[in-house]
Amino acid sequence: QVQLVESGGGSVQPGGSLRLSCVASGFTFSDYAMSWYRQAPGKERELVATINAGGGITNYADSVKGRFTISRDNAKNTVSLQMNSLKPEDTAVYYCKTNRGWNVHWGQGTQVTVSS
Repeated sequence: QVQLVESGGGSVQPGGSLRLSCVASGFTFSDYAMSWYRQAPGKERELVATINAGGGITNYADSVKGRFTISRDNAKNTVSLQMNSLKPEDTAVYYCKTNRGWNVHWGQGTQVTVSS
């Protein structure tokens, strides 16, 4: 079955960096776009970044442009999110996601906390 497993979350001070990873299994990873979402306490889940199947096209939420970079390694079935210049408002649970036709698959999430 499809599995998405995130890792790399943690606590960091403002201005710091974290790198999140999501390892996929159970489907042909290189055929599908991947996305990172986040959900802060009391807020709706929001799209952070997307990357197409080949890795050549990326899109970002305005709030993270210039600070976050999404990338993928199709040989390792992994999508990553490099997060730099982190702010307290980046605090959230981060999820990776893919759509396979009508099916939507989410990882379990990884907590990112930005605080001094």
